[in-house]
Order: sequence, then structure tokens, then C-alpha cells
Amino acid sequence: MDIKEFINENLIKMNLESKDKDSVIKEMIEIMAQNEVIIDKKEVIKKAMEREEKGTTGVGKGVAIPHVKSDAVKKPAVAFGRSKIGIDYGSMDEKLSHLFFLITVPEESHDKHLKLLAQLSRQLIHDDFRNNLLEAKNEDEVMSILEKI
Repeated sequence: MDIKEFINENLIKMNLESKDKDSVIKEMIEIMAQNEVIIDKKEVIKKAMEREEKGTTGVGKGVAIPHVKSDAVKKPAVAFGRSKIGIDYGSMDEKLSHLFFLITVPEESHDKHLKLLAQLSRQLIHDDFRNNLLEAKNEDEVMSILEKI
């Protein structure tokens, strides 16, 4: 599975404006809505919030990977957002999150989101990978980093 199939420069936000967890989710879902990845923004937000209630998707080391499986999603996609100041995402290590990957997949996609999640997670444990994303100057640089997955 190649992550480049699911993300492009239009799904990358270099400087998230959000200051809290709920706003991050809404801001990233808005990016997907603008790029016609999702059909019903409100439904995807609802599903994302329900998923967060089950347990945080703030995985630690400054990373959060919210994910949504819904009929309101047209096609599998990944959005990337970055916050220089960091956001309290309720991460397991209690550190602020700076890197956000929102994974959305249609309901019938079975385990595609789990494969994407696993692929991302394997890279995000590496300090160099995270630091490169934090230091990327633009969307093209982020894509170059992600293409190495």
C-alpha cells in the first residue's frame, strides 16, 4: 500500500490554526471537504468525535492520528496538518501534538485504514522522520518525506 495514493499537496496544511483537539479535527475534515474526499462534513465530524471518545488517537511523541470510517467518505484519503505551537490532544505521553494525520475511509473499505495506520505508525516512531516533517518548509517537502514510506 502506497501512502501517495491517499494524499496530495491539497490535503496538507502546514500551519494549523486550531488551538484544541476538536478544532483540529474540524479543520482537517474541512480540508478534506474542500477536496471532495467526503460527502457529509457533519457526519464525518460526528464519527471522528465518537472515535475520540473511545480513546485518544494522540499516539505520543508529538503525533496524533485521528481516523474515521464512514459512508460519508467518498474515497480513502489522508490529510496532514502541522502545528508549530502544539496542541493538547490528550496524548498517551501527555505531550503536545504537532503532527496530525487524519485518515478517512468509506465504511466498506474493511481494513484499509488499519493498513494505512500501521504504515504511518512504523515511520512515525523514528525521530528523524518526525523531525523532517516538523522542519519541512512547504507541501512539496512534506510529500517528498512521505514518498519515502
